[in-house]
Amino acid sequence: MSSLLYRVGRTAYRRPWHFIAPWALVLTAIIALMASYPPHLSSEVRIDGTPAQTLIDDLAEKMPSMSGGQGIIAFHTGNGSRIDTGENLTALLGAVDKVFTSDHVIDARAVLRQEAAKGTASPTIRAASATTLSGTPSDPAVPSATPLNVNGQAVPGVLISPDHTSALLQFQFDKQTFELPTDTIDNTVTAAKDAVTGYGIRVLPSASMVQVPELVGAGEFVGVGIAALVLLVTLGSIVAAGLPLVTALTGVGVGVGGTLLVSHLVSLHSLSAVLGLMIGLAVGIDYALFIVNRQRRYILDHELTAEEALGRALGTSGTAVVFAGTTVAIALTALTIVRIHLIATMGLAATATVAIAVLAALTLLPALLGLAGERICTPNARQKAAFTRAIRTPSHRARKVATTWVTLVTKHRFVATLAALLIAGLLALPVTEMNLGLPSGAAYNQDTAQRESYEVVKDRFGPGFNGPLVVVADAGSRPDPIAASDISALYRDLGHMPGVSAVTLAGVSDDGRTLVFSVVPSSGPTDSATEDLVHQIRSQAADFATDRHVDIGVTGFTALGIDVSARLADALPRYLAVVAVLSIVLLTVVFRSIIIPIKATIGFILSILAAFGATTAVFQKGWGQTLLGFHATTPVLAVLPIVATGLLYGLAMDYEVFLVSSMKEAHTHGQPGNDAIIHGFEQAVRVVAAAAIIMTAVFAGFVFNDDPMIRQFGFALAIGVVVDAFVVRMLLVPAVMSIFGEAVWWLPRPLERLLPSIDIEGRAFAQPTTADDLTAEEVMSQRPEDRRPRSTSATNAR
Repeated sequence: MSSLLYRVGRTAYRRPWHFIAPWALVLTAIIALMASYPPHLSSEVRIDGTPAQTLIDDLAEKMPSMSGGQGIIAFHTGNGSRIDTGENLTALLGAVDKVFTSDHVIDARAVLRQEAAKGTASPTIRAASATTLSGTPSDPAVPSATPLNVNGQAVPGVLISPDHTSALLQFQFDKQTFELPTDTIDNTVTAAKDAVTGYGIRVLPSASMVQVPELVGAGEFVGVGIAALVLLVTLGSIVAAGLPLVTALTGVGVGVGGTLLVSHLVSLHSLSAVLGLMIGLAVGIDYALFIVNRQRRYILDHELTAEEALGRALGTSGTAVVFAGTTVAIALTALTIVRIHLIATMGLAATATVAIAVLAALTLLPALLGLAGERICTPNARQKAAFTRAIRTPSHRARKVATTWVTLVTKHRFVATLAALLIAGLLALPVTEMNLGLPSGAAYNQDTAQRESYEVVKDRFGPGFNGPLVVVADAGSRPDPIAASDISALYRDLGHMPGVSAVTLAGVSDDGRTLVFSVVPSSGPTDSATEDLVHQIRSQAADFATDRHVDIGVTGFTALGIDVSARLADALPRYLAVVAVLSIVLLTVVFRSIIIPIKATIGFILSILAAFGATTAVFQKGWGQTLLGFHATTPVLAVLPIVATGLLYGLAMDYEVFLVSSMKEAHTHGQPGNDAIIHGFEQAVRVVAAAAIIMTAVFAGFVFNDDPMIRQFGFALAIGVVVDAFVVRMLLVPAVMSIFGEAVWWLPRPLERLLPSIDIEGRAFAQPTTADDLTAEEVMSQRPEDRRPRSTSATNAR
């Protein structure tokens, strides 16, 4: 591998346009295709096999008109005037008319008129579009909304708040929200706003009316800007700092662009593209940084030409990049084992982006370095390196911050280990109270229409109106329509359940054998009381079948969130076990040690627990939100733990490989115990710290995205990287390795004979002396003992 990459590096240096041209052509083709075929991303959180999803699919066959996306718009008079009288009423009715006549909106009024013309519109069916039947709420303080009546006739789908200052319009689209043409929802909301302009009425669409979130905002650009600054400080020149950014952005353009095109063939959630963007930027910049940094070290420390240095950099750090990228890809591909399409597509999309980032680092970057030539190192950097070489002696060791740090850690190894465990443990503590769910309007920031709509509905109508349950009653195997007496009894049964605020008959199938009720809880969509109500209704299914002769099921966005959370919570331990075993096996092969893989895996588990704990504290409990500039408490996103585990595992193994492989190299070349740990730490920590800061900056940029799902992912990944890089890898790793001493490198002989030998750092290239050093083939043909350093100073120089 290292010999092949050496030749690739030198070839790309000599013939850069042979490598740049294919990337330019592919990127241009993707941009052109995207212009002709806009992305078709989904906002649907679909997990087949859950009770709610099965019921949605069944309802789509029996009552297609009820299977479209739900629209909810709140109208609110900010001055406290009544909304159901005078000019306000006229404006409201105009807005309702505009909404019902918008494209892809089912006009409930027309449906009612058609039924009346056919002579089939019984009083019960008329109730489907207007009447809310209040049950006996468990909380008497829950407001009781009333239908809007004009001249003695109910206006379909419109409820008036008890204080008469707000109205709630509920309607159906003819397709799921994510299937609607672009701008359909925006046009519908705009039509409603135009109708009430000048009347002081606010139009507030709910969170259910978000089609695809904004993928990139100002925060993401700030994150990339911080990454550019870190690259400039680490690499010392604009040319050297710019090349990793160009490489990463090109890789992301191809990877994420390809994902968006694939969305026409495979159903992809919008988070798939966002995660690809996050991970693609982060690893793309980091992998390029590792290679450019190594090339510069060969030029400055060993006076090699830029071409030779690039070949060796690709043979050493390039090999490590291949392994690191492979590890990330394996972890993300392993998400398919949970057999959930939503998770699998996220994992595979991110895997493809990582693979392209690796390919860009190994082909595009060397070509760009070939264009840069000897300018990759400034004259000042060369002069400084020459001065350092002149004063260096065999016993010399610069007293750097890294040296001081790792010396203290190894000297006080037990205290350092305890400190690392305490920091990670305290951050992880809130994870014991973590609740999983899907975001509601409460998850959006206060200055958004979705949050304002949520608050108006909660305050004026009751929290349950933000997430009504959809209860489906079906005649099952019985051929006759559901009897009117059973319908009335179902009203009473559902309305008198503890925790129910109101019941509405929302729809009846043409054959009268399927009914759809909207059951409004007295609690919010993410409250535990609402989850209890869902389970209570389902638990009484047998009683309904016996007493009311119907099969009962519960679905809707709220019930779907409950089912999704339960399914993913069950899958998480299984995936964690797979990742832990994978980690131990891979690292045993790489480091030929028993203790290092176990230590690395425990450290990784600490990192993800700390990330999940901090995410729970900030987003679920609301701690520290003021510092981050938002105020919105919500359960932890149901898909976050399992997907973030895959992402953080790959990134954690990157740091483990680059840091510990440097220590192993020092030990292999004769340095014992703590000396190998200190020397390896010195050589690797600068680039690992820079890589961690870059990843943190990129991920943190997404924390300021308006979409609550993207915000949580950005925060969890940023915290996970910080804890793993700076607490686990830079504190716990050297401390634990120092505690075990030479035993940390022990491997049973039978296992040693079975395992393949992997040159993860390309050690065949790790001993350059001058620009006239051996060729790649000559280095690879040497015996292992001949590859040892010629002097201690050579080892220190490395």
